[in-house]
Amino acid sequence: MRRRIVLLTILAVELCVGGVLYRTGYLSRTPSVPAARPLPVIVAEPPLPTGPSTRVTAIDLRRGDTLVRALERKGMPHDASAGIAAALAASGANLKKLSPRHTLEVTWTLDGRPLTLRYEPSPWLGYAVIPSDGGWEVSRAQTRPDVRVDVVAGEVTRSLFEAVEQAGGAAQLAVDLAAIFESDFDFTADTRAGDRFRLLVEKRFANDVFVDYGRILVAQYVSDGRVLTGVAFERASDGRRAFYDPDGRSLRKSFLKSPLEFTRITSGFTWARPHPILGGVRPHLAIDYGAPTGTPVRAVADGRVRAAGWAGGNGISVTLKHREGYETMYNHLSRLGPGIRPGGRVTQRQVIGYVGMTGLATGPHLDYRVSKNGQFVNPLGEKFIPGEPIAAAERGAFTAHARDLVRRLEASAPF
Repeated sequence: MRRRIVLLTILAVELCVGGVLYRTGYLSRTPSVPAARPLPVIVAEPPLPTGPSTRVTAIDLRRGDTLVRALERKGMPHDASAGIAAALAASGANLKKLSPRHTLEVTWTLDGRPLTLRYEPSPWLGYAVIPSDGGWEVSRAQTRPDVRVDVVAGEVTRSLFEAVEQAGGAAQLAVDLAAIFESDFDFTADTRAGDRFRLLVEKRFANDVFVDYGRILVAQYVSDGRVLTGVAFERASDGRRAFYDPDGRSLRKSFLKSPLEFTRITSGFTWARPHPILGGVRPHLAIDYGAPTGTPVRAVADGRVRAAGWAGGNGISVTLKHREGYETMYNHLSRLGPGIRPGGRVTQRQVIGYVGMTGLATGPHLDYRVSKNGQFVNPLGEKFIPGEPIAAAERGAFTAHARDLVRRLEASAPF
């Protein structure tokens, strides 16, 4: 009897617990198979590199640097830097003209050993240096420029420099453009707002990356209704390349219009000007160009140095003797140009000195004078000797060449 009571009690407890589990969801009316758990995915780790890890250092070249000094500044041992320099020099690299514009990179192992060196003196030339049998091996890569012709056109509002840059050109392109017409147009005195220009110019690319501008093929400059046209042509007789107008006349006159590339006239040629220092009214038989101290002063024509040095109130001065009885004077210089001494020869555009304010001068400027057969003449009004025109034997080839370029220019950039 006691055993029966115990069994009934156990059965009642089980039924009670089972009901609770059923209501709370821990038991279902029909048994279910547990869902299969996904097996873990095992991804194999990439193999570790077998060679040494590396780091790359770009080395900034400073003005006056040697390759050895630049490499040692970044921690390269002297024997390695000297060996690399010797190997590069033996391969033809010019290491005497290192420039901050050049690219120099070193790849190192993590323990500090140089693994490779890359030196690019220009976008067209590169050198790679690697260790080899206790020394260094150099490979040279040269890229041929991809030359394309493009048009640059614009209008002057404040300066030719600014107008060329706004048209997508570079400062050097403005200098090159002005050089074409500098014998016929004084960009220091005659440039006006509203002047227009257009030109076809070579653009040089390295691997589809623009690098710089090449040669101007044809150019036009319009100022106050006057149209100047310059066509580049290489003469078959001597291979020289020069600019001519469409009729074959040389644009390179025997004299430049100005001894400075870009500046302003502060005082003109006159027989009666109040003198700023000595007082009174005196002749000013010169053109004064205002420019910062140190601005290069160019010889306006080929000639010989008649005098160079201190000249009283004119300060440091240079006098050049030219053909056809012309002489030019350049006064108040801060210093003479390289190699300028009495008796020496100079060529047109050669730097003969630098703007200053020596002698009787109230500020930095160039006092520029021209005389013919001993008499001072107005440099801005003088008709100088023209350059050599296209030879008769090449006139036909030049005419066809000029017409084609001018037609292309006018079609590419109509005014």
